[in-house]
Amino acid sequence: MNPAARRELFRELHASGCFVCPNPWDIGSARLLVQLGFKALATTSSGLAWSLGRRDNGVSLEEALGHYRLLVDSIDVPISADFERGFAIEPAGVGRNVAAAVATGIAGLSIEDSTGEGSAPLFDFTLATERVRAARQAIDESGASIVLTGRSEGFIVGRPDLAETIRRLTAYADAGADCLFAPGIRSKTEIVAIVDAVRPKPVNVLVGSDFAKMAELAEWGVRRISVGGALARVAWTSFLHAARDIAQHGSFGSLGCAIPFAEFDALFDI
Repeated sequence: MNPAARRELFRELHASGCFVCPNPWDIGSARLLVQLGFKALATTSSGLAWSLGRRDNGVSLEEALGHYRLLVDSIDVPISADFERGFAIEPAGVGRNVAAAVATGIAGLSIEDSTGEGSAPLFDFTLATERVRAARQAIDESGASIVLTGRSEGFIVGRPDLAETIRRLTAYADAGADCLFAPGIRSKTEIVAIVDAVRPKPVNVLVGSDFAKMAELAEWGVRRISVGGALARVAWTSFLHAARDIAQHGSFGSLGCAIPFAEFDALFDI
C-alpha cells in the first residue's frame, strides 16, 4: 500500500464507527500489532524514548523522523505520529517540522499544547491555536491528505479544566485539526461533552487503564482509541518483574511465564 492509499484509509477510518489505533514502540511490536488485525497504528513518544533509555520527550526531531521512516517502511498499515510539541515553540518552526514529518510517509500526526514547564504547563491560547494552524498549512502545502490531530493536555499536566479544554479543542478544530484529543479525560460526562463540542469532527480518547470498554466509548461517540505508552509499560513491567526476581532473589521462576521461544520466534517468520 503506497503512502497515498494509507492516508486515504486512515481518513476513512475516522469517518464513521470506532477503531483502536494502538501504539507500538519499535518495528517488532508494530508487526505483531498488524498481525493481530489492527488497521492503523500510532507512535508513542514515551515508548520510543524508553526504548532508547530516556524519559518521555527526550528524543530529538531527527530521531523521531527516523523512527517514523522505519515504521512506514516496515509495515503496511497507516502510521500516525505522536509529534509531541512539534519540536518547536513558534508556529513557523512547527510548520517546518511538520513538513519534514509528512515527507516520512506517515498518514497522520498530532500537535499538543503542553510546554513542559511546570509553572506554565500549557502554551498561551492564541499561540497554541496558531501552532495548530501552522501545522495545517504545512500539510496543505505538501498536498498530502494527512489527518491532523489537535491535542489539549490540561488533564495530564495539572490543569484539568473541562471548559478550557473544550475552548482549546474547538479552536484547534477551527484552525484545521481533523481530529481532537484530550488525553486524561476518563468520565462519560467529560468525553460526551467534548464529542458534542467538536462534532462532527472525530475525537480520540486515550485508554491507559481499564476505565471503559471499546463498546462504551463507541456509544459515547468516540471515533478513535489509542493507548499511548501503555503497551510499552506492560512489556517493561513484565521485564522488570522477572529481572528483579533474578537480581534480588536469585530466582528464575518468572521466566517460565513467557511464551515458548519457538512459538514467539515464529511470529516474526514473515
